[in-house]
Amino acid sequence: MPYIDPHAHMISRTTDDYEAMAKAGVVAVIEPAFWTGQARTNAGSYRDYLSHILGFERFRAGQFGICHYCCIGLNSKEANNEELAEAVMDLLPSFAVKEGVVAIGEIGYDEQTALEDKYFRLQLDLARELDLPVMIHTPHRDKKRGASRSMDVILEHKLSPNRVVIDHVNEETIQEVKDRGFWAAFSIYPHSKMTAERMAALVKQYGAERLIVDSACDWGISDPLSVPKTAELMAAQGISDSDIRLVTYANALAAYGQSGQIKEDDWLKPAPIDQRTLYQGNTVLRGGQTPQVDTKS
Repeated sequence: MPYIDPHAHMISRTTDDYEAMAKAGVVAVIEPAFWTGQARTNAGSYRDYLSHILGFERFRAGQFGICHYCCIGLNSKEANNEELAEAVMDLLPSFAVKEGVVAIGEIGYDEQTALEDKYFRLQLDLARELDLPVMIHTPHRDKKRGASRSMDVILEHKLSPNRVVIDHVNEETIQEVKDRGFWAAFSIYPHSKMTAERMAALVKQYGAERLIVDSACDWGISDPLSVPKTAELMAAQGISDSDIRLVTYANALAAYGQSGQIKEDDWLKPAPIDQRTLYQGNTVLRGGQTPQVDTKS
């Protein structure tokens, strides 16, 4: 069964992770712009970061047979640096229209400050202007209030819930997200956010419609194989193949496919892997390695 991991910070992961994900059936990943663990001090470092995930990271994924897409945005934590935020907002329109961008994201609230609210609203307006879906980061503290507030603001800005994915959903927030017509995404972590066992229980209780599983793997303790592992556990618990396919593949494709930037043909009719290829003179290989060269047409 093919899988899409629709929230993976691959810039923080190794080539071993790409190899393992491809072997487990992951055909595509979506990399949302995020906070990298240390505050950026100027717009130049943000520009380089966005260029990296839209450039070298797409190349690196392709070297292992995985299609790579991005969400572009100013994260909520760095929205609290107003000087930086203003400069980044000037950058976003030119990056958001590049090939492979499937949404504005991940945006939303962290501490739910006034500055976070200001730049969240501006980015919702940008998504509407560019006709792009949106990926919402819901806060880890005071999550229920933050999720409700996010959905209120999205509707104030006249965006259709069908074009918005609310991420990091849990048992506390799923009912409201579903009732208001948004996509509900769940980040499966080894020790926090959501476990595979709890995810399986939610699919049994709520059904598979509009639910999405992701790994949100990053530089912390996280697992890039969370999506296939969750699928395996759901199968062991008797959840149907059709429902597993919805939450680990088809729902993400339907939500982000509204961008026009991600489609099945991308991985059903892939470009051949050729690890002899260089990106700006750089290779993913190291000395002595034999490059993988796919000779299939």
